[in-house]
Amino acid sequence: MAKIVAVCVSEKKGIKKHDVCEGVLREDHGLVGDSHACDGNHRQLSLLSMTSINKMRDMGVDVGPGDFAENLTVEGGDLVLYELPIGQRIRVGNEIVLEVTQIGKTCHDRCQIFKQVGTCVMPIEGIFTRVIKGGVVKAGDGVAVIQAPA
Repeated sequence: MAKIVAVCVSEKKGIKKHDVCEGVLREDHGLVGDSHACDGNHRQLSLLSMTSINKMRDMGVDVGPGDFAENLTVEGGDLVLYELPIGQRIRVGNEIVLEVTQIGKTCHDRCQIFKQVGTCVMPIEGIFTRVIKGGVVKAGDGVAVIQAPA
């Protein structure tokens, strides 16, 4: 089963996030205390897999959880985040429910990683979700697909 390996926040937009080990996800808002959380926004929470981060490491880039400004870093299982369809629901831990709203993103201002190696995984392999049911999220929580889109 896939699991959360990092819960990351930043106080300002445009900077790397740092691992806080656990946080509170609020319904229709995002990760409390994170600069990207926003009521009603379809990009309330971002997720990226360790597989994606390892692709950049294999290119010689020294990166880890939070360096791509993702809120939740996921590892393990056969879950491929960027292959999930829009509308797919995901359970995190025992109570949290997320709904995939966007796969990848357009980077208007190239990040330092892109400038260093000419590519970045977040615009292609990062996903964005809306918080359907909130709760406390922490490293070690399980991650599983729970509902196929209609």
